[in-house]
Amino acid sequence: MASLLEKTQTLISANLHAMVDKALESNSVAVMRQYIRDAERNLDDLEKAAATVGGEVKTLERKYHQYKKEADQLDRNIDMLLMQNKTELAGAAQNELNSKRRLEEQYHEQWVRQQKEYEALLNARLKLQAKLKTIRQEEKELGALLELAKSKEATVKAIKSLDDLMGVGDGDIARMGDSIRRRLDEASAHGEMYASRLDNQMDDILGKTEIELQLEERKRRLGLGEPTTSETEEKESQSSLSSDL
Repeated sequence: MASLLEKTQTLISANLHAMVDKALESNSVAVMRQYIRDAERNLDDLEKAAATVGGEVKTLERKYHQYKKEADQLDRNIDMLLMQNKTELAGAAQNELNSKRRLEEQYHEQWVRQQKEYEALLNARLKLQAKLKTIRQEEKELGALLELAKSKEATVKAIKSLDDLMGVGDGDIARMGDSIRRRLDEASAHGEMYASRLDNQMDDILGKTEIELQLEERKRRLGLGEPTTSETEEKESQSSLSSDL
């Protein structure tokens, strides 16, 4: 029993701040969870021990009151025997009274001692329950804080990685950009050249056609050269009509 109470007192007196610091250092709440498991086991043992000792207290109390009652009755009987001048019976009763008084005292001492132990167990149980409740709450809060810390650390790590990448390969990227822009400029220049050449060709074609039309018109007025396509068609039509007639 003493060992159980010592273990319980050790758990009760455990420094919560020290546990929290250790959990933060290890970045884990394992130390607090181990405390909770130990406390739960000791609490179960305490409750069983308290039930056992509580039963013993009741038994000792009953025995004490029983022997006290019997001793008190013998004490009264001895007085009556002496008054009746029954000395021998009074002596035998006195001997029995002495024995019962010793048993009465023994049971009383045991009852008092067990009662104190029972109260100590109940007190330790209450303290351990309170400490366990506090540790459980702290464990939940600390667990949430550690998860948040891990999340923030991951974010900071990602940001740091991006910072480390800043500037890496900037020269190559710039050269690639310049090369692409040069290609675009060359393509634009070629496009402009082809467009200008096409415009010149169209101008030449359109200009030549207009001149030819002007010359044909002039030849027609002067009656020179080959008849135009329309004149040939008109002559063929007149010839066809004459043959029909």
